[in-house]
Order: sequence, then structure tokens, then C-alpha cells
Amino acid sequence: MNFPAHASADAFFLDTPDGPRFYLYHAPRGACRGALVYVHPFAEEMNRSRRMAALGARALAAQGIGVLLLDLHGCGDSAGDFGDASWDGWLRDIAQARAWIEDKLACNAGLWGLRVGALLAVLHAQKASRAPERLLLWQPVTNGSGYLNGFLRLRLAGELLAGGSDSGGTEALRETLAAGESIEIAGYTLNPQLAAGLDAADARALGPRCPIHWVEVMAAAGRPLPPAAVRVADTWRLQGSRVDVHQVTGPQFWGAPETVDCPALLAATLACLEHSDA
Repeated sequence: MNFPAHASADAFFLDTPDGPRFYLYHAPRGACRGALVYVHPFAEEMNRSRRMAALGARALAAQGIGVLLLDLHGCGDSAGDFGDASWDGWLRDIAQARAWIEDKLACNAGLWGLRVGALLAVLHAQKASRAPERLLLWQPVTNGSGYLNGFLRLRLAGELLAGGSDSGGTEALRETLAAGESIEIAGYTLNPQLAAGLDAADARALGPRCPIHWVEVMAAAGRPLPPAAVRVADTWRLQGSRVDVHQVTGPQFWGAPETVDCPALLAATLACLEHSDA
């Protein structure tokens, strides 16, 4: 399947109560079939995913779905420093972006999240006064506490490579955050408020009130869905949500040091959205 190599997009800043936010808007081609707000991953995963996000936005827009990509507070080209961002502030950013594209296209928008961005999208769907039209989840992080531990281990690994100690492990770093101190990790300043919000986020405890399209990227064909993902999807179904899970084979581009594409992910995304509209 061929995907658009280039499509025009409108780049602009929008003033919000928390400062200017950078938006990139891909208008739907032809008749509008819907709208999505893209919520990017955490820290360096955001930068490593930019190409796939751009390819996805162009492909979706070509199929009549308007897409708004935003940079959250302290990320990318938006105002503020990463060290000043908060979990609740990021949720406000998502709500404001959704309001913008809904006003632009006069429809109820969905959310498209990658990794921690998917966890934020799920939390927004659970808390919003009006549920989003749908959730498109790419490789969602389902447990914020586990993800936080992995991020903290980057700090420990860096200390060991530099010939120092490991700061007493992740528990010691958690104690530093609990005492109200920020921590520098891989070039990012993690503040206690952001860490606490991520730590408390558990997808299994949330109940999205809209259709969910979950696409999981597997390193090799034939591998089963991770048990944690199975538990979350089953829990959501028991809560009454429609959950369609799709598995594709491809590279984990969000963690790759070089830029890599995952065409199977794009193809599965278009196919599941096309099927849902049928």
C-alpha cells in the first residue's frame, strides 16, 4: 500500500491559559469522515516517532479524517520546559486541542495516542464530559507505574555507564520525587507532579466510553498479545466498551535510535477505521 509522501498542513500556535501550544493540522480531503487529535509519546519517544506520526496523519487525512497534532506543554515547539509540565496540564492541552478541531470540523473528535500518549487519551476519554468519538491506540502503555520505573532506570543506567553508583535503585529515586525534588533523566527534567500523575495512571482501572481501536506492533509474526494488554482489553470489554485489537509485525520505531517506518501499522490503522465506518 502506498501512503502520501507529502501533504500540506497548517502549522500554528494557539494561546491557552497555560501558554502557547504548537499545532499541526491536516485537513481532511474530500468529504469529512471524522476527526482525530494525536497525543504524542513521552520524552525522547516523541522525537523518535515524529515521522510515523506525520505519515499517519497524512494517510488519515487522505481518507477524509482531519488530524490535529499538538505538542504538549514543555514538548516540541510548545511553550514551557519539560520540567515544568504536569499530568493535569497535559490533559488540559488535550481537551483544548479536541475543542479546536471539533469547532473546525463541526463533529465529535476522537483521540489517537501512541505509547504514553495513548494512556493520556484513555484518561481523557474516561474523564471528559462528552466521550470522544473513538480512540485509536498505537502500542498503548497500560500501566504508568511500570513505565515510570523504566524511565527511572535510564537514570541508573547512565550513572553506571559514567562509572558512578546507581543512586540506590528506583526506590531511592522515587523517594527523591516524593520529597518534592526533580530528577534529571536522559536530558529531561522529571518533576514530582508529572511523575505522580504518570505513576497513578492505570488503564485497567479506567473505562473508556467509546469504541477503541488498539493496534499492537509485534517484533515477530505469531507472537501472542502481551498478558497485560489482554487483561486490559478484557476488562474494558467487561465494562461495556467495544475493543478491537489488531496485531502487526514491524519495528518498535518509538524506541529505535534511527528513523524507521512501520508500514504494516499504517495499513492496519486505515483498515480498522474503514471497517468501523462501514
